[in-house]
Amino acid sequence: MSEIKRNILATLAYFDLFNYPLTIDEVYLFLPVKYDQGEFGYALRSLVIERQLYKFDKYYTLKNDPFLIERREKGNAKAAEMITIARKVGDLLICFPYVRGIAISGSLSKNFADDDSDIDLFIITAKNRLWIARTIMHCFKKLTFLFKKEHYFCMNYYIDEQDLVIHEKNIYTATEVATLMPLHGETVFEQFYSANGWTRDYLPNKCLRVATAKPVKSSLFKKFVEWLFNNRMGYSLDNMLMKITSKRWRKKMLLKKRNNHGIILAMDAGKHYAKPDPVNFQAKLIVSYQNKVSQVMERCADTVAH
Repeated sequence: MSEIKRNILATLAYFDLFNYPLTIDEVYLFLPVKYDQGEFGYALRSLVIERQLYKFDKYYTLKNDPFLIERREKGNAKAAEMITIARKVGDLLICFPYVRGIAISGSLSKNFADDDSDIDLFIITAKNRLWIARTIMHCFKKLTFLFKKEHYFCMNYYIDEQDLVIHEKNIYTATEVATLMPLHGETVFEQFYSANGWTRDYLPNKCLRVATAKPVKSSLFKKFVEWLFNNRMGYSLDNMLMKITSKRWRKKMLLKKRNNHGIILAMDAGKHYAKPDPVNFQAKLIVSYQNKVSQVMERCADTVAH
């Protein structure tokens, strides 16, 4: 089998983990290698003829299951509704102290949602003030539980301007970075994408987008808190909050507490980041992806042999 066909199948295999069929444009965007459009189109059509993948309307998938198309289209419609809400959430959160950038992440950034979906948010803060920002934002989130709106405020990934690089470099993180939907902070996201140019090694056809990001907003509350803590006391407070939060999360991890979706709670924390523990989900997903690709290639080899 040619390299281009293997890469097409590997691309579909990644999204197959999420039961998400792709359009022809999406398959091309998420390929790990640049190819001539004509060569790509010919290889894709050949794979359909060979029944190595299936086409339903404008979608391509490894599974011969038209229900996946119905699921995707419903998920796309639901996502459009939730993205409208996410923009309003972003308009509110950008006014919090030390917040310099906000983007939609997770499944919603891939234009998919269902009735159980959250609004996952990627937050960039001012350098050395991540933990003050995170603490204030999560105190606010406690209030949202009173109105059962907490799933609109899943601020689960923070980095600060001091270190904008995503240090785990793999297909999962490259896809997550490339599909972020920036809401606020056009300047800081330009810097973020520049710092993460390594994603092109995995997704050379995918352009990183900042066009959707608005300039950073301010507020009296934001100005006052930043004035109050732009000093040594603020630096010390940030360190203290990091230690307190890390200690609380270590206890949660030891007790194997789970969130509303049944996923074990685990956080990786440092001075310039607070993020889901890569070992808890990311590493398992990559292993599943590698196994999926191996299964697809074995199936193709069996088909050719027979």
